[in-house]
Amino acid sequence: MYPELIHLGPVTIYSYGLLVATGFFLGITWSVRLGAREGMDQQVIIDTAFWIVLSAIIMSRVVFGIVNIDYFLKNPVDFFKIWNGGLVFYGGLIGAVIAVVVCARKYKFNIWQYADIAAPAGALGHAIGRLGCFFAGCCYGVKTDVPWAITFTNVKSMAPIGVPLHPTQLYDAANEFIIFIILTAIRPARKFEGQIFWTWVGLYAIGRSVVEMYRGDPRGIYFNGLVSTSQIVAAVALTVAVAFYVRNVKSFSKG
Repeated sequence: MYPELIHLGPVTIYSYGLLVATGFFLGITWSVRLGAREGMDQQVIIDTAFWIVLSAIIMSRVVFGIVNIDYFLKNPVDFFKIWNGGLVFYGGLIGAVIAVVVCARKYKFNIWQYADIAAPAGALGHAIGRLGCFFAGCCYGVKTDVPWAITFTNVKSMAPIGVPLHPTQLYDAANEFIIFIILTAIRPARKFEGQIFWTWVGLYAIGRSVVEMYRGDPRGIYFNGLVSTSQIVAAVALTVAVAFYVRNVKSFSKG
C-alpha cells in the first residue's frame, strides 16, 4: 500500500494520519447533525467532540504502547509517531467515555443521549480510520492463500513485505460500516436512552473478536495463544452491553 501519500517538499502527508483525521471529521459532522435533530446545543457537541478526539487518541496510543511495551522500551521516541499507525480502538473508547463523563458534568447534558448521538458517528469515523490502517500496513493479518489476500510491497509499510495476508483492516472497516448502517436504521425505533451506544459496543465486540482470529500483528496473546487482549476486552464489553440492554428492555416492558 502507500503509507506516505504525498510529498510536498519537506512535508509528508501520511495516509494513516489523513484517513484517521478524515474519520474524526466525518464522525463529528455526523454527531452534530444528529444532535441538532434532538435539540442539543451544536457548540456543546463540537466542544465535547474535541475532547473526545484528544482523549481517545491519547488513551488508544497508551494501550498500544502497553501491548507493544517491549518494542517501545527499546524505541521510546517511536511511541510519539502516531502518524505511522498504532491506535487501539478499545483504548480510544475508554478515553472517549472519560471525556464524555467529564464534559457531561461541565455542560450538564444527558450522558446517554449524547452516547446515542456519538455511537453511529464513532462507527463511521472508525471505519474510515481503519482504511488508514490498511494504507499504513498496521493491524495486518496472518499469512493466507485466500483469493482476496493482500500482499504489501512498500518497504515503509508496517506489514510483512511480499507475503499474502488477510486484509484484516478491511474486515474491521466493513464491520464498522455495517454497524453504522444498523445503528442508523434502528435509531427511529429505539426504546431507551443508551440503546444505540450499547448496540454499537455489543456488535463491535462480536465482529472484532472474529477479526482477531485473522490478525497477524502482535496481539498480547494469552492462554497458549488462544485469546488476544482485544478478545478479552471484547468479551467484557459484550457482557456489559448485554446486561445493560436486558435491564433496560425489562424496565421498558414494565413501564
